[in-house]
Amino acid sequence: MWATAVTLSQPNWYDPGEDCARTIGAMNAVPRTGWFPPSASCVSDDGVVHQYMSTTRSVTLSVLGALLLVTLVTGLILTVRRLSGDPGPLRTAGDVDLRRRHRSHLVFGALDLAIAFALITFLNAAAIVLGGLPGGVLIIVTSLVGLSAFGTALDRHMGPLPSTALASRRRGTVAGVATYGVVFAATALTGQLPFFRFWAVPLGGVAYAVIAGVQWSRSGRAVGKVEV
Repeated sequence: MWATAVTLSQPNWYDPGEDCARTIGAMNAVPRTGWFPPSASCVSDDGVVHQYMSTTRSVTLSVLGALLLVTLVTGLILTVRRLSGDPGPLRTAGDVDLRRRHRSHLVFGALDLAIAFALITFLNAAAIVLGGLPGGVLIIVTSLVGLSAFGTALDRHMGPLPSTALASRRRGTVAGVATYGVVFAATALTGQLPFFRFWAVPLGGVAYAVIAGVQWSRSGRAVGKVEV
């Protein structure tokens, strides 16, 4: 939303020169824009600089951008700290049907990640079109943090047992981030960056199921070694 607000406060991205010329009432004009801090002006043929974005809006967007940056950095720090915190009590399988839990994790986890990537694909396109490169970077960081939390929630409810809360957070983060990495790499290899395509939706679901399946397999081997 911040990146979109900055973009809409600058000359039209489709034809900024024409927008500048129409705004200042000149035949030709050269746009000058900046993101940090947000700014926009138009330079006419005679070299006169005309303010396009008001100072008030520039200051307001600068303050909001700084707050957004602090929030993102804080979120990343807290995410990293959660991956190295107190493991918590060990949760055993008890009377849980692990085969059913395993199957549910792969099936419903894949469906959930497919839905998540449908949303990410839409937001990715919207952020880049309306927010430019900064919008794309912001949506990538937000997606990684969001997938980490989403993967953790899925693992906690349907992941391998026995497990601690810390192990669940780590597996969920690895699964979410790795799935994003697979989709991003596939998009890059097909030469379609920076936009995700609709096929990213099923690919995200399949990739998550494979990664979660590997985690279940590793967890089972670890339990077997402990029992031996």
